[in-house]
Amino acid sequence: MPPNARILIVDDHADTLYALESALAPLGHLLGRATSGDEALKQLLRGNVGLLLLDVHMPGTGGLDVVRYMRRLEQTQHIPVVLLTGYARDPQLGAAAYALGVADLVTKPVDLWALRTKIRHLYDAHQRHLALEREIRTLRARLEEHIASPGRPALPHPQAHVAPGQPAGAHTGELERDRT
Repeated sequence: MPPNARILIVDDHADTLYALESALAPLGHLLGRATSGDEALKQLLRGNVGLLLLDVHMPGTGGLDVVRYMRRLEQTQHIPVVLLTGYARDPQLGAAAYALGVADLVTKPVDLWALRTKIRHLYDAHQRHLALEREIRTLRARLEEHIASPGRPALPHPQAHVAPGQPAGAHTGELERDRT
């Protein structure tokens, strides 16, 4: 997922979508919108979604159904989800949501300042996580490339100071230990 992944806002009420977009616009991230669970799933499958802000109760495919489907697919299973509900805290809803790995369950009317802070934190943390995964894949590929080319010298420790022309391991005494 590219670092400019958008925040997808899903609600079946246009006025709620507008209010949420207005609240999240100052974050500076790309925003997307959907008015149904089915539309949200289509956008998720197209990719480039970095966080989902999703209404629980919508006609047709509801928010929990969307999350259940997302968690079954590799490409969407790690996308952070914040669920919105217009109903008072329901322990069964909370249990079901958190069992699916939802990051938070927010009750309407929403405190927009608090929501913006949550979304910023979750989005940024997810992007950092993805960047670390990309870096790990790159390092693993370099290591596999190095292992596949046995004639190449081993890479020294990043903080080691090896004089040009000195064999790898000489600065740590590894060559001396290998001879004994």
